[in-house]
Amino acid sequence: MRKKLAAVVTVYRKYSHAQHIVDRFLDGYGWEGEYHHPPFDLAGLYVDQVGADDLSKERGRRHPSMTIYPTIEGALTLGTGKLAVDGVIFVGEHGTYPKTEKGQVQYPRYQFFQQIVDVYRKSGRSVPLFNDKHISWNWTWAKEMYDTARSMNFAFMAGSSLPVTWRIPKWEMPLGTSVSEAVCVCYGGVDSYDFHGLESIQCMVERRKGGEVGVKWLQSFRGDSFWKALADGVWSHDLMQAALCRSHTLTSPREGFNDMMPNVAQMRQIVKEPVAYTYEHQDGLRCTMMLMNGLVKDFNFAARLDNPSRIVSTQLYLPMPDGRTTLATFFSPLAYNMEQLYTTGKSPYPVERTLLTTGLTASGVDSLHAGGARQETPHLAIRYQPAKESTFERS
Repeated sequence: MRKKLAAVVTVYRKYSHAQHIVDRFLDGYGWEGEYHHPPFDLAGLYVDQVGADDLSKERGRRHPSMTIYPTIEGALTLGTGKLAVDGVIFVGEHGTYPKTEKGQVQYPRYQFFQQIVDVYRKSGRSVPLFNDKHISWNWTWAKEMYDTARSMNFAFMAGSSLPVTWRIPKWEMPLGTSVSEAVCVCYGGVDSYDFHGLESIQCMVERRKGGEVGVKWLQSFRGDSFWKALADGVWSHDLMQAALCRSHTLTSPREGFNDMMPNVAQMRQIVKEPVAYTYEHQDGLRCTMMLMNGLVKDFNFAARLDNPSRIVSTQLYLPMPDGRTTLATFFSPLAYNMEQLYTTGKSPYPVERTLLTTGLTASGVDSLHAGGARQETPHLAIRYQPAKESTFERS
């Protein structure tokens, strides 16, 4: 008998995360040279904000086996009053929601999570739950959500496509590697794509010798302080260059040329307001995430290995829709890993990774709001071991 799923989303419009994820469970997706249909029935759907660009009603007409409900409880119980599905897709991303004074969008992930687990409690059973992107904009709420999943003993998977998408070249950090420094040079906004950059680093460095041991402190740099930190060696220039060498979108410093690496002075002309989060793990590993809008439009990782001493680098391939193509194909590896969650009842990789990067994102925002002040992070002493099998897509 095919398992049934419910989806709880903030909006369901073109290019929203809900459209990219839920569409794949309704209509299938290309996977490893074939067109793949997930072995589940999406039976219930709740959409919080329905605008003129909504796609959910069209999907409901085309898939009569899926019913759209006016409440989260209805979507999970399929109108029966008790949990009637075998897994939940939770996408609390996109939509019109207020912002905090620090600029964080107050997506109702915590509030919707509470409604989901209320159904679990009333029904006397729970099912695997996927939470898109970071767990919550609010660290206290994120930790409570994590603790709730553990206390109720249901599989909790979170995060984005970055750890599971393709890599160019196909490289993975060998388990037990000794690493002294790592960077990610990427792009995007604060409290959004900074999470992606942090996640790009974490899915790599968690595989180092001893596994993950947590983070001691974080400090942000923006604008002029970014360039001063680079000059002062807060992070290594050669690692930054190694990451930039992997970019497919690197902006040339001279018009008419596409084969030149910009120097720092030229980068300052190209990047108007760079942002960096530098942080130190409990075992001494130093990491830096850099948002360099205008210079790159991709996610590029580099690390310094200690034994033997060498620099390694790769791009975490995330080809965004650009108006000419509508397929955000990097959601396919994420959907496939979600399938493993619902099939096995276990997350294919530790949710602690997302808990840590959620906390780092919040600390980065706090540091920026405090003018770049260093944030001590004893609450991020999060220890875990990575999955033995790598989950990035190789096909």
